[in-house]
Order: sequence, then C-alpha cells, then structure tokens
Amino acid sequence: MPGVGKTRSLAFGMVTLLVQLVFVGILYDSKLDLQEAADTDKSSVYNYYVGVALMMFVGFGYLMTFLKAYGLGAVGFTMLITCMGVEWSMILESYMGKGEFTIDFMSLLNANFAVASVLISFGGLIGKVSPLQIVVVVLFELACYCANKVYFLKQYDSSPLIADCGGTIIIHVFGAYFGLAACKVLGPPDRDKLNAANYTSDLFSLIGTVFLWLFWPSFVAGGLPSGPGQTTALINTVFALLASTVVTFGLTQIMEGGKISTVPIQNATLAGGVAIGATANLVDPFGACVIGGIAGLLSTWGFITSPMFGSVDTCGIHNLHGMPGLFGGIFSVLVPHFYKTKAASAITPHDQLIGLAGTLAIALVSGAICGALLRIVDAAESSGTAGANMLGMNPDDMKPEPFSDAAHWDCADDIPKSQATLMI
Repeated sequence: MPGVGKTRSLAFGMVTLLVQLVFVGILYDSKLDLQEAADTDKSSVYNYYVGVALMMFVGFGYLMTFLKAYGLGAVGFTMLITCMGVEWSMILESYMGKGEFTIDFMSLLNANFAVASVLISFGGLIGKVSPLQIVVVVLFELACYCANKVYFLKQYDSSPLIADCGGTIIIHVFGAYFGLAACKVLGPPDRDKLNAANYTSDLFSLIGTVFLWLFWPSFVAGGLPSGPGQTTALINTVFALLASTVVTFGLTQIMEGGKISTVPIQNATLAGGVAIGATANLVDPFGACVIGGIAGLLSTWGFITSPMFGSVDTCGIHNLHGMPGLFGGIFSVLVPHFYKTKAASAITPHDQLIGLAGTLAIALVSGAICGALLRIVDAAESSGTAGANMLGMNPDDMKPEPFSDAAHWDCADDIPKSQATLMI
C-alpha cells in the first residue's frame, strides 16, 4: 500500500520541520555567554565537546549497526536524535537551570550528555519505532531528563543532591530504565526475523565500540573543571575500561564454552565506563579496576544469559547501562567508607541513595508514559490500514517490516528481508 507509506513520511517530515521552526523562534531569545572566552583552560572544553560528539554520532550510531538490515536507521536516526536533541536540551536545561537561554561551550557539552540518555533508550526501541515516534521520544524524554537533573538532583544548585561527574546515575540509569519502561509498555514487535546480525554488521558495530571506548574518558571528565579532579577522572576511567575489557574477553570465552561471543565484546567491554562515572574523581586506580572488572562481569553475564527484558530490549541496554549503572550508583553510596580523602568524604551517602532511587523511579514512570504515547502514535500512523479487514486482509501484514531499513528509507533492494513482498 504505497499510500500508507507516503502518509507516514509526510507526517514525520512536517512534524520535524515544525519542531525546527519552533527551535529557531526560541533561539531569538538566546544570548552567548562569553565571560570565560578569554580563559585558555576553558578552550579545552571544545576538545571534550568534540570527543563527546564523536561518541554520539559515530560511537552510538555504529554500535547499533549490528542489526543486519538496519544500518542506515542505526546511523541515520542517531544523527537525527543527536541534532534535534542537542537543540532541545540546550533550551530546556538552560531555562530550567539558569532561568534564561544563555549558551557557552558547557551548554553544548551538557546537551550532548543529555542526548546520550536518549540514545541509550533508543537502543531498546531501535528497529521497532517509526521516525515520527523517534521525534516523540526525543522531545518527551529530554523534558523528563532535564527536569530530573535540575529539579530533583539539583545539579545547578550550589550544593547538588548527588555527586555524579560521569553521569552514571543522571544519564545511564535514567536512560536505560526510561527506555526499558517504554519498551515494556510498547510491547515486542509483531515480527522479529530481522532482529539479528551477520558478519559484516557485527564488524561495523565493533567500530562503534572502539570509538566509544576511546572517547569515554572525555564523556566522564569533560564536565569537571580542569585540575587534579579532572585528571584523576580521566585516568580512572581508562583503568575501568581496561579492566572491563579484559574481564569481558576472558569471561565470554569461558561462559560460551570455548569461543568468544561477539555481543559481549561489542557492549560489555564498555561497562567499566558506565559504572565508574559517579566516582571517577574520587577513587584510585585500584578502585577503578575493581569497579570496571565487576561491571564487565555483570554486563557479560547479562548479555550471555539475558536475565531480564530480553523480549523487548533490542540492544541489551539493561545489560550495558542498567545493571552497571545501578552498580556504579550503589558504589557511590559506599565510597566514603572506602576512601577517606577530602573529596570522597564530601559525599553524603543518604543523598546518593535518594538520588539513585528517585532517578530510577522517575525514569520508570516517565518511560512508561512515553511508551503509552508511542502506542497512540502507532495507532494513528496505522489508521490507513483500517479497511484491511473489509478486504479479508490482516492489518498487521500491512505494517512496515520491523528491523528493516526498507520500512523508512529509500535504499538498495538487496538488504535482507524476511518476507518476499514488503508492504509499506
């Protein structure tokens, strides 16, 4: 039914252009904050921004190309989410946190941190949602993310509720469980034959893993002021990643009975970077290695055994971001008992626990609401199939094939298909 596909494309395009027009109108009220432009140390923020932006565009995008028929969607929709999300999160976080729309390099950096939470959630939804639904996720999730960061976790106050320089709680726990709750409400796809990898797609996915691995220290330490704390966070993040990588390779070979499984290598090798974020500037290299190793173990075990959310979690975000994020958050509650430094002693365990539990609850509730919104959008988009029963056809057979670029992209005809005829 060509008409159905055309209607969907027009709806997405019109909404996307309308959203950008609104952003442009809001930018009329913006101001550049150049007070620290002459500070040479602050110019290094741009280098961190570039590193974090590479993680968004290349790292997350190519990490999700493991789907054999969804490479364009993985990289292309990641680009859309990042560009739309950076604009929207700058607007929201600036107004919520500062009361006005002022822009500096830290605004760009914080906006990319915010987008990371959406890309984490997208890892659970990828292949099952339309472009229009993706726009809904970006707009709704970033509003919830910024509200949680500013109003509940009080990250713009002089005394924030929690310490979390690398976003273990703020970004990873929120993004993972928002996405999982949305996935659960949205439900599994009607068909999942294309929810699989092949040799080429796995190889492209490893490119994303390498980019994320290399630039993860920038993600964790980029928001810290230059000095000993930032250097400590950079070094500790590298040690955590080293440990999780080695543990993942070793444990995968043992648990898989002699061969190295691709999926944990693509994902669990990064678990150390997820878990270390809350305490990267507080621990020593020994602690970073222990945290990274345990995170790698948890993540590898999750990917091989698929204990939870396996039916709805496309990329395994529970295993890479959820469990390691919770572990890193719990360790941040305990860190004053292990380290007696001035920085570690400033942590308030009670507040860290409240921040972790509250963020988890907010993510689950807001994610479930988002899932309900996605179901409404899906019903609206599928309204063109209403007459199918009158013709003796199954309306589900007229929906785009899940996990296939052919559903939404004008692409080559040689991509894998699970059906002889793909009706869009």
